Amino acid sequence: MSQLDNCVKVNAHMHTPYSFSAFSDVNDALDRAVAEEVKVVGINDFYTTEGYQEWADGCARRRLYPLFGIEFISLNEEDQKTGLRVNDPANPGRTYLSGKGLSYPFRLEEPYATLLSNVRNEANRQVEAMCGKLNELLLQKKCGFALDFNRITNELTKGLIRERHLAKALRMSVYEACSNDESRIRELFEKIFDGKVLKSSLDNLAGVENEIRANLLKAGGAAFVPEEASAFLPMETVQEIIIAAGGIPTYPFLADDANGNYTDFENDLERVAKQLTERGFHSVEFITTRNDVHLLEKYATYLYEQGFVVTFGSEHNTPAMEPIELFARGGVPLTDKLMEINYNGACVIMAHQHLLKQRLIGYIGLNGDVDRSKRHELEILGDVLFQKIIVYNLSDRNE
Repeated sequence: MSQLDNCVKVNAHMHTPYSFSAFSDVNDALDRAVAEEVKVVGINDFYTTEGYQEWADGCARRRLYPLFGIEFISLNEEDQKTGLRVNDPANPGRTYLSGKGLSYPFRLEEPYATLLSNVRNEANRQVEAMCGKLNELLLQKKCGFALDFNRITNELTKGLIRERHLAKALRMSVYEACSNDESRIRELFEKIFDGKVLKSSLDNLAGVENEIRANLLKAGGAAFVPEEASAFLPMETVQEIIIAAGGIPTYPFLADDANGNYTDFENDLERVAKQLTERGFHSVEFITTRNDVHLLEKYATYLYEQGFVVTFGSEHNTPAMEPIELFARGGVPLTDKLMEINYNGACVIMAHQHLLKQRLIGYIGLNGDVDRSKRHELEILGDVLFQKIIVYNLSDRNE
């Protein structure tokens, strides 16, 4: 690899307003990346690739290297039956999955295109039902306003609507109804929360919206609507969709929490590496702000040594604006080892995308087969592509 390894900043997992994001738009995300000298950036929205064109164009204008990803929430019924918590600590069997290095321009044949469309529509229907229950509550509490689902969809989203959009819309509506008067806003929230006092300062928009979600939209809340089984595709089906789209199925580690605890699935490092391989995963990722830097290095290094592609990201799928540059929990900088692992992983994805665009086989074959011994070759190719296109600013028609 080049001498650039330890200094190239990579963020391989960012959400945009095409699902939900802290960013106002794609330009906001990419401008922040430039300001923080992050050179490789990955779009990774829930259930959609609609932002790919804007992401690619924006990266080209700014001399950033784009990675193309997607995220799903899947279900492993066997894990659910046995009560195994995978990477959702509250819901056994529910498993977040990412796809890395999808085809760009995006291509997805049937029946997978319909499967993706159906799960996206089901997610929207569930949030619409929650909006209806919110309006019932607002009417019951005589708040004097209601939420317009179509307006929320048109003005706050790019087509995919999440419960965070409802929280944002309700926060905006309460502020507007009270003419931004703090005492009136707090009184109205106390009424809506059935006597519970708002704890966040009003200028902490992320905090206010998180309280709305916790009090109203989560299990036990007045507007909570449980997801139908059809909202979650089986884990194996999601893997098939990702592969059909040219991508690399990737397991997102939750890893250690603030108390150093892990989920049932992740708490034994050797075992989870073996089980992930058995389940067809050869790529993993971490959202680094969740994890202690030493534990993160322990997990990432072991998985890398076992042949996995390992990348890191920030998500940015909450209202809170955090740096694009990656840090571990508590704002601790990543170690040189972690920076190198992340760059190596990004190089594999860069090389995979490059080969895929030429209709060649990248890191993963059409049937999902992976030869991990070829990972180093792709790391070298990705490094060459990065230097050619980003460092030396040479054009490449295949990128």
